[in-house]
Amino acid sequence: MAMAMVAPLYTWLLAAACSYGASSCENRSGSASPMGRRARRRLQRMGGAGSTLICSKQSYTSMLPDVASFCGSSLQGLSSCLSFEACPEYYSSKQSPLFGEGIFGLGLGSRPVRAARRQPKVAGAGNVLQSIRSGKALAIAIQPVREKTEKKKLITKPRRVVVTGMGVVSSLGHDADSFYSSLLAGRSGVSVIESFDCSEFPTRIAGEIKGFSTDGWVAPKFSRRMDKFMLYLLTAGKKALEDGGMSADVMGDLDKSKCGILIGSALGGMKVFNDAIEALRVSYRKMNPFCVPFATTNMGSAMLAMDLGWMGPNYSISTACATSNFCILSAANHILRGEADVMLSGGSDSAIIPIGLGGFIACRSLSQRNNAPHKASRPWDVDRDGFVMGEGAGVLLLEELEHAKDRGATIYAEFLGGSFTCDAYHMTEPHPEGISLCIENALAQAGVRKEDVNYVNAHATSTRAGDLQEYKALMKVFGQNPELKVNSTKSMIGHLLGAAGAVEAVATVQAIRTGWIHPTINVDNPEKEIDMNIIVGAQKERLDIKVALSNSFGFGGHNSSILFSPYVESNDN
Repeated sequence: MAMAMVAPLYTWLLAAACSYGASSCENRSGSASPMGRRARRRLQRMGGAGSTLICSKQSYTSMLPDVASFCGSSLQGLSSCLSFEACPEYYSSKQSPLFGEGIFGLGLGSRPVRAARRQPKVAGAGNVLQSIRSGKALAIAIQPVREKTEKKKLITKPRRVVVTGMGVVSSLGHDADSFYSSLLAGRSGVSVIESFDCSEFPTRIAGEIKGFSTDGWVAPKFSRRMDKFMLYLLTAGKKALEDGGMSADVMGDLDKSKCGILIGSALGGMKVFNDAIEALRVSYRKMNPFCVPFATTNMGSAMLAMDLGWMGPNYSISTACATSNFCILSAANHILRGEADVMLSGGSDSAIIPIGLGGFIACRSLSQRNNAPHKASRPWDVDRDGFVMGEGAGVLLLEELEHAKDRGATIYAEFLGGSFTCDAYHMTEPHPEGISLCIENALAQAGVRKEDVNYVNAHATSTRAGDLQEYKALMKVFGQNPELKVNSTKSMIGHLLGAAGAVEAVATVQAIRTGWIHPTINVDNPEKEIDMNIIVGAQKERLDIKVALSNSFGFGGHNSSILFSPYVESNDN
């Protein structure tokens, strides 16, 4: 294209050379010339009287190699009679340059070539002229002139994220209200495992869900094939929508491209995968064709999106027991950045199967208090002997504030922010400074003063190493706050692994809504470092929550802290 555009230039040069001959021009203003009068007049019109055009003989191929390649080999014979290099005096001349401002203006003196007038003016004429002077090819990339436009910053109102719905599936209930009522009553959901024979295992207890049904929530064809973690996820997700007032009419008005789902899992479809391995022992033909997709952690969010038609951000995060908090904070960030207006976020896990139970027993991390299941999970207690496995799902409906107000949604709480850190220290033991760093980063990210945090839903799994390290970190950050209250949801439902943070986020939001914080059961003989004036004991307590913090930490040194507060119209502080 560039060669075609400069073709008029080459044509003129060749024609001019053939007309004027190859004579050396030693003439200056007023000097004689072998040219005829007509040629001199044409020269004067184009370049001004006496202007020097051609000085010394030089092969045109050394100056304009593209002429030969452009015009063909038949022009090679002209190399002995054509010379086009400007003389040294030309460069210092004050006359108009040979090519003017632009190559397609072809400003030869004051009169451009007629054929070139129709060509657009382009930038970079200086570079073209320099190429001519240095003997470089003219066929260069030409960029059109772009007008400079002043960039104006758009003044936008900062987006805020609120919680407008909650869904939960747990051993203490399958909706947010019944779940929290059981927590406030100090009821334990830990019991003897019934879903399989575990009589040969040293641990035979867990926070197992009994009597769960997907009727009305999941299609029967999927209920028979999906792993429990997906069934819990789909049910809790749809219950969060129902709780948030997302009726069919509201759903029909949503911009589906701005609605996303980010619900993770620590272990995914363990039972589906385990069943596939057992089938493979017979033959691959016996394997469930859905075993691979239904075992992956992302497929729960994907299936829910297919059901709802939501086309916004959709993926899963897996960071062990910190999974849910990672998902909630990441989902909120999508809303803050304007990539979504509505997000379902949380976590789901179901690992109470032989391989899951056996694996944690092999880690020597589970309680063996089989004769008193309701007493097995006992954070901060001297007599604890490990954590208790749980299962279930928790989902928050997060929404951009103005979007929620426009549809008349009930706002339960405001999500303020949070933080992630990595200990980079040990697979299972927390770093002494890692937890406090995560909390401090969360406060800084959310713009919250530490004296305003007066409630912490602790990770507190009922392990010696984890419980005390978290407590020390909390005291380091909030120890001067006389209003601070800390409790552990796991004391009643066990450890839900990747779902723990989401279920505890539901409990945290419920504490903000109700003004009651649930008890921590089984702290009968607290560690000597523990101040029981800070830990909520066996009875629920009334608390006007200013800012609530929820912690979750996972194997691999994954730390996460998220912050909620009561919603107020103006939240400048």
